[in-house]
Amino acid sequence: MATSSSTFQQQQQQQRWLFGFLLMGAMAAMAQSPFQHKHNFGRLPQQQLQQVGPKCALVVPKGHGESCVTIESINRAFNKASREFRLVESRDETYSEQLAETLLETSRLLALEHKLETDEIQAALPLIDVFKTSIGRFCPKPVKCEARRFRNYDGTCNNLDNPNWGAISSQFRHLLPPDYADDISMPRISVTGEQLPTARYISSTIHRDLGYHDHAVTVFLPAFGQLIDHDMAAGAETKDPRTNAEPRCCDVSPDRRHPACWPIDIPANDPFYSLFGRRCLEFVRSASGLKDKCKLGPRATYNTVTSFLDASFVYGTNKETAHKLRTFRGGSLNTNPALRNLGLKDLLPSRRENPDQNCKRPSGDIYCFEAGDARVNQQVLLVTLHTVFLREHNRIATQLAKVNPHWDDERIFQETRHITGAYVQHITYNEFLPMVLGKDIMRDYGLLLDKDGLSSAYNPKINPNLPSSFHAAAFRFGHSVLPSQIEQWSVTHKHVGSRRLSELFNRPFDMYQGGVTDRYIAGFMNQVAQAVDDAMTEELTNHLFAEPLKSFGTDLASLNMQRGRDHGVPSYNAFRVYCGLRRARHWDDLAGSFTNETLQKYARTYASPDDIDLWSAGISERPLPGSMVGPVFGCIMGETFKSLRYGDRFWYENGGWPSSFTLEQVNEIRRIKLSRLLCDNGDRIETAQVYAMVLPDPQINPRVPCKSSVLPRLNLELWRESKGKPNVKNSQFAPPTAPGPFAGGFNSYVMATIAVASRNICLSCCVAGALLIRWQVCKHDDLRAKIKWLRRLVYVVRTLRRKKKKPIIRRGRLPIEKGTHEMRERENEQEFSSGRNRFRGRLRRCSKKKLQSCGKIALAIQASVSATRIRDYLSRGVAANINRPIRHVLLCI
Repeated sequence: MATSSSTFQQQQQQQRWLFGFLLMGAMAAMAQSPFQHKHNFGRLPQQQLQQVGPKCALVVPKGHGESCVTIESINRAFNKASREFRLVESRDETYSEQLAETLLETSRLLALEHKLETDEIQAALPLIDVFKTSIGRFCPKPVKCEARRFRNYDGTCNNLDNPNWGAISSQFRHLLPPDYADDISMPRISVTGEQLPTARYISSTIHRDLGYHDHAVTVFLPAFGQLIDHDMAAGAETKDPRTNAEPRCCDVSPDRRHPACWPIDIPANDPFYSLFGRRCLEFVRSASGLKDKCKLGPRATYNTVTSFLDASFVYGTNKETAHKLRTFRGGSLNTNPALRNLGLKDLLPSRRENPDQNCKRPSGDIYCFEAGDARVNQQVLLVTLHTVFLREHNRIATQLAKVNPHWDDERIFQETRHITGAYVQHITYNEFLPMVLGKDIMRDYGLLLDKDGLSSAYNPKINPNLPSSFHAAAFRFGHSVLPSQIEQWSVTHKHVGSRRLSELFNRPFDMYQGGVTDRYIAGFMNQVAQAVDDAMTEELTNHLFAEPLKSFGTDLASLNMQRGRDHGVPSYNAFRVYCGLRRARHWDDLAGSFTNETLQKYARTYASPDDIDLWSAGISERPLPGSMVGPVFGCIMGETFKSLRYGDRFWYENGGWPSSFTLEQVNEIRRIKLSRLLCDNGDRIETAQVYAMVLPDPQINPRVPCKSSVLPRLNLELWRESKGKPNVKNSQFAPPTAPGPFAGGFNSYVMATIAVASRNICLSCCVAGALLIRWQVCKHDDLRAKIKWLRRLVYVVRTLRRKKKKPIIRRGRLPIEKGTHEMRERENEQEFSSGRNRFRGRLRRCSKKKLQSCGKIALAIQASVSATRIRDYLSRGVAANINRPIRHVLLCI
């Protein structure tokens, strides 16, 4: 059992090696299978899956024969499900959910008809190409994308090959196959076949309020954690079509309940709710979501915000929301000047539309706040940070307008939004994650930020969709960290008062009092948070969202476990195996992972270690050294934040894209700290510790004046652009998306240079591709050698531009059957410089075998990158921030 990061990683590597070994064995067995056809197929450990013929959409072995899932049977099941759910091609707000429910019922009918087993439902049904069936015409149309400087609000087209990855309405992906009792949608049950213990019983037994404090982190850590959680995730709520609100479940007879109702039963002897005669907690299952390309299979839930760290909590996830929040003057956002007469900064704008939605107003003349995320008013920690980022946006916009007076409102707004998104990414990976995960986990998952340079690590094959286990379990670790009281401190860092956490849910009206914003900011910097453990404050387990004058609310711990079961999240034991730990077969196998007291409670509560809910065990695990969380939550969060960094084309460190910052700008963003934002956007904050999420310490984390150079401001002079002459540093070239190593990174600079050469000296797209191949096969491993070699290439291009000679490489033929590329060169060596000779000589050093492959790869590039697309990229700008010789060439266009 792993109790340290190194042991944990060793076991994880062993587990993945074993998985690879088994996979190779399965592939070998598949190659020898007597059922093999010449059609496409997939192979699972227990059965073989094949896609064959025009009539048979899928073949699954049954006993000594085969069962064919025909297109006709799929159409029949879909038509039956369509009638049941009254599906029409309306494309209204509820259409996506309605289609998802229809496809889920279609999957259930096919599973019953063909007697599909669990792994066939999970892995075989998604292999069916639904566009060959009647389902196809109901599916959303593909999105067409092109690389742009600024993100789409809804997250689409971040990945040019998979436009919906990470976008709103994308499904929560599964790190492990979902665990449903019927393999389709029913919440999981115990391995004994009985129902699992009710979530409220587990909460009241294991997650009682003990009030242990953490030794280092402040309340700013869970506050910022909830802010970025709302930036990345929001489960889809099921609405009652009659009221357009969540259906009520507890006070309705079972026969009249909404189908999505799944209330949480409260035991009769509950230590708290029995005092009020309560036997039920409201709970409604998340709405079903469409899978990518309308795939069939088990139930999927979907995300209603973008998965990316893009500051969508400030701007919203659609144009309508963003436009409602904007002033359309100077790139600024709307504010509420309620405190301006006191000489204080503006607040968030008031919510005038639907003012009572998620807001417990004491009277009709007071309002909650409006922001890019509708959950802004949940509690005062969120409101405070929303206020800070709103003010920071307007501060940056004001400065950018001074630096670039010729910029219009739209340009200022989008550039400011671009910078704010980079802030969120940098603070998350530079301040938040090191405290939560620790440096060992961050190093293991590649989460440590670069000290200098631009990144080429973007990988378009990485899916940034959030895992369901992250959204419904792992990232809810912060609920254990919240204190029962929220403290207020003066700007001189003296405690001045406290409020019960439950008094602040959906009641952010303290913010209308002068000086309260500063008192909360100072309080969050000085108040110690709770430890991540099995204890949870009663303010969350008994009084969550309590109505005014009521003595009870709902239970967040119960909601977390119920939501995990709702989403099909497998048990803690399953994730132990996924994360490289040993499966616990007996309770004693968990002796090192939990305290003895906690383990005894689990043994009394659950029938088997295979039943333990992931969220419950995840917060109860012993933390790894230097981390706030244990190995399983560390593994899930590490995997997730890895995909969010390397699967985001707009990641602030990435180079070579229209969205890229210059190296100087990235280095400037790297200097920013959360404390700088608090200093700039509080009303009268004068001092702060260097790292706001860590308690102040004279030696490790000293409190410094806001004017100190330790907390530098962003130098917006680096964004200056001359009127009528675009700043080359801000005009990045978008590399074509090409196979394998040709996508992104330093090689994209080479692609940019070659594409420019193609335009200047009339190289064909195909020949430009072949030239890129020679760069690839002849490249050095050393970056300096690459730059030296690239300078030679640039020298040739400049020579041709100046002398207006014919190209080095004339248009050649690419015989597909031979796979070779005939290159014709001028024989007169005297016309070309020694640099050009070195260029040609370097090409000749490539082996004949490598050169023979160039033609094939060039054809692949030509197929994926049309001449029209090349011209489109060229028309948008030129590569910048590469090195001086390259810039000289590109600027001559």
